[in-house]
Parts: sequence; C-alpha cells; structure tokens
Amino acid sequence: MSILNTEEQEQIAHAVSRAENRTSGEIRVVVENIAGDMTAIQKATQYFEELDMHKTVLRNGVLIYLAVVDHQFAIIGDIGIHSRVSEDFWELTKERMLPHFRTGDFLRGIIEGVHEAGEQLHHFFPKQEDDINELPNEVHFGKH
Repeated sequence: MSILNTEEQEQIAHAVSRAENRTSGEIRVVVENIAGDMTAIQKATQYFEELDMHKTVLRNGVLIYLAVVDHQFAIIGDIGIHSRVSEDFWELTKERMLPHFRTGDFLRGIIEGVHEAGEQLHHFFPKQEDDINELPNEVHFGKH
C-alpha cells in the first residue's frame, strides 16, 4: 500500500517544479512509513547523501523527509544554504507543515513545505538564466 497515490505524487512533483522555477535551489521529498531506529534528522541526512543532493553546483539542495507511521519529519539543507542563514531557518517551514500532518493531510503538508522551501530558497538563491534542474522532482519512497 502506497502512502501517496499516483495523482498525489504528481501533485508533489508539480509543486517541486513550481518552487524550483523561482530558484537555483533543488528540492527533494522522501516519504516512508517508519524511520526505524533512527531519528528523522538522521534519516534525512542519510537520504541526502544517497540521493546525491550534496553534489549540486551551489550546494543549495533541500530535503523534506517524512516518516508517516512514526509521525516524524525533518527538513535539511546543504552547506550552501547554511552558510547564509540562521540556525532556525527551517522552523517557519516546519510550522506551516505541522498542522496538516496532525490532521493526516500528508499531501497538503508536503506541498506547503515545498512551497515555503521554494520561497526561502528564492530569497537567497534566485533563479539564474543558465540554471538547470539538477535533481529529479518526483517523490522518493524510502525502504521502510
């Protein structure tokens, strides 16, 4: 059983595409049922490496991770972002996602997070003329 149906996955990929149209940043979404014996931040960090998000030219990738059954999620960004922003940079994004997750509306929560991440990235990494999409936009499903 999939956490998100095909139409919902397409809606998220479209939201990522829209967000990335305003920034040189790259956004990925990873969804799985459980984080296992790791925290959401640890899992997000693991997927960040596995998905080669640290290999973008400007090091400005953002990963949104959600473990549905565990009720955990995390947002992490690469060093290019952290070199420009404060420690609590992603708190606003998390605060916008949380009410949707609390009601079980994972689709709306993820889309809200993608939109907000795109807005934040646009501020620090506006779209450049020569910008290319370096990473896929579709949802990546974890192993658990």
